Amino acid sequence: MNFYFYGIEKSEECFAINKEYKGIEHLSDLYEALLNVWCLYTCTPRLREHWSEENKTLGQCSITAFLVQDIFGGEVYGIPRQDGSFHCFNVIDDCIFDLTSEQFGDEDLDYSNSVEQFREEHFANENKRKRYDYLCLCLREYLNNNSDDYYDDEDEENKKPNRSYTLILLSSFLLFILFF
Repeated sequence: MNFYFYGIEKSEECFAINKEYKGIEHLSDLYEALLNVWCLYTCTPRLREHWSEENKTLGQCSITAFLVQDIFGGEVYGIPRQDGSFHCFNVIDDCIFDLTSEQFGDEDLDYSNSVEQFREEHFANENKRKRYDYLCLCLREYLNNNSDDYYDDEDEENKKPNRSYTLILLSSFLLFILFF
């Protein structure tokens, strides 16, 4: 799989400090999983009309940056944008990582003019908090569905989804109905 995020060259040197997300050891593992998880509903509402399968990272920066912080530590910073918003990215062990940088295409982002961002401020916005929770839930669901623990029965013909994963799917569906 091809990875295009800013900081990719050092991503294998960055190890997960939170093992809650099974199978995520490096930033490239997270990026690969998120490519299967980012969706219209995790995109910020103001950019949804522009979101597409071809640009999955659009509108995902803050919730992704705080998820990266949860799994890998470090700080979240934001680049001031012309519209008054911030484009969020991560600094981990003095290395800059921006898993959503490709949403800007060929635009060169200036990471030197950035301001530290805090989840309390971002998640004061209820919609953003719900999108973050939904992203985390979908990531867990994706990782669980793609692990060997997903099935109860080792018999190939009689495989049934593990009951706990079925509950995760149901919870995800209910969250979707309630919040979107």
